[in-house]
Amino acid sequence: MKKVCVVGLGYIGLPTALIMATSGISVVGVDYDCEVISQLKNGILTFEEEGLQKLFNCAVDNGIEFTDSYPQAEAYIIAVPTPYEPSSKRIDPKYIISAINSVLDVCCKDAIIIIESTVSPGTIDKYVRPVFVQRGKKLGHDVHIAHAPERIIPGCMIYELKNNPRTIGVDNVEIGQQISELYQTFCKAEIIITDIRTAEMTKVVENTFRDINIAFANELCKICRKENLDVYEIIRIANMHPRVNILKPGPGVGGHCISVDPWFLVGDHPELSLLIHEARKINDSMPEFVLSRINEIMSKHGIDDFSRIGVYGLTYKEDVDDVRESPTLQMFDKITRHLGQVPKVFDPMVKHDVVPNQYQDFDLFLADVDVVIIMVGHSHIKQNMNELKGKIILDTRNICNLKDVYKL
Repeated sequence: MKKVCVVGLGYIGLPTALIMATSGISVVGVDYDCEVISQLKNGILTFEEEGLQKLFNCAVDNGIEFTDSYPQAEAYIIAVPTPYEPSSKRIDPKYIISAINSVLDVCCKDAIIIIESTVSPGTIDKYVRPVFVQRGKKLGHDVHIAHAPERIIPGCMIYELKNNPRTIGVDNVEIGQQISELYQTFCKAEIIITDIRTAEMTKVVENTFRDINIAFANELCKICRKENLDVYEIIRIANMHPRVNILKPGPGVGGHCISVDPWFLVGDHPELSLLIHEARKINDSMPEFVLSRINEIMSKHGIDDFSRIGVYGLTYKEDVDDVRESPTLQMFDKITRHLGQVPKVFDPMVKHDVVPNQYQDFDLFLADVDVVIIMVGHSHIKQNMNELKGKIILDTRNICNLKDVYKL
């Protein structure tokens, strides 16, 4: 393909556009956010990711373009958000539909539209295909549709773009082969061609599987807390069994994949997704469980001044700047409802203020708090753990080896 347009330059779209451009493809990156486009045109990345700056520089040298206008291209990759309706838990496809309408305004005959955004099974049949009918475009003749769900995670994006297997769902195997050849310009792993509904379900199932496994670890954590047992030691011993692999418990599940995708199945099949729904409830309950541990620790030490509580970590995982659906923000939402304020907080990866009482200086943060809640296991805190000596510590990530540290 001579020209590819990537729509949506966020955590998925931008690295995808950059790696394609460095692979010799003519790429135009499109985003409706003019500020994002302005930053990229001025050589400023919109988020941090290891190796992304180098990839960006190479892509610019190879002529990548950034614009808020949709160009004509042979292929369009849609990488826009896919939120769910809070009440029904069903997917809200408005961003995908908007992007497809904009593509149909300009695309040439036989253009291929590839949806990388994660969607609930049946979304393309229910919401996307009707758009083409409404626009008078015949699928398979005027334009082609495909679903190639992304499979990367912040912190390992570039490696996973190159090395993770890909799934391509299509109506026509020949179109699938063309898309496969496009992805093979940078992807070294196996590329599987299947039908669209299978591709939709496969991606949601992957993240749901992980959510359920995390929920088991978190539920086990609560049981062990009640029984005054060390959940980490129990998991370590249990995992010595050759067929057991229990994950680590934590303060909750964040990000735009594991904390969102399982809800698609719950929303569409509430009567069948009982285990999935329970797992979501367990993982969503963990920020409140952390709060209960904080209250226990404050009570034990006779602390009643909440302003002396400090939270380390705003992101949903270590060593990234992505705060989407983060357990810390979930916990802060609960605190705000009850107290009308949030604790002091510091995160070395988050360079701009996203909540009140956010510090940008680690030493100042520590000077103003007596209790530190470790919510994220950034490399920074591991390297500076001795700075926490003398503080009361609740370690929700099991990374602190100081004495008398409280755990989940």
